[in-house]
Amino acid sequence: MSNDTNAIGLHTASATQLAEHLNILLANYQTFYMNARGYHWNVKGNQFFELHVKFEETYTDLLTKVDEIAERILTLGHEPLHAYSDYARVATIKEDTHVSDGTACVKGLLTGYKSLIELQREIMSVASDADDEGTASLVGDYIREQEKTVWMLSAYLGE
Repeated sequence: MSNDTNAIGLHTASATQLAEHLNILLANYQTFYMNARGYHWNVKGNQFFELHVKFEETYTDLLTKVDEIAERILTLGHEPLHAYSDYARVATIKEDTHVSDGTACVKGLLTGYKSLIELQREIMSVASDADDEGTASLVGDYIREQEKTVWMLSAYLGE
């Protein structure tokens, strides 16, 4: 292993760039996770039962991905952001507060997923340039799942 590579054989400059992108993604996942929790807790109306369960499924999945992203940052040799002040500073997904209407909650999920997909596509490009199959595979799996979710949420909304 040369001096300009990290423990997994990636160039240190590339690993640093990837970790920066992944920390932005992590901040967005954390914010989106809290939004999904809020939807779960606060949704009202005749769609309550189905949406309450769907939002729990969503935030559980997001929490798993938060952990996977943080661990990938560590694997690259860097530290994941772990303060809400950092998340608020770098996330492009904004807090969605005081939302209880089921349709508005679903629209919030749809917007969040679209934002994540866009960020993950950028990371795929950076990972590809760095020959980082681990990161590319991780976000590629997320994109595949989330594109289907976008289709399903859009269909739910009649879009």
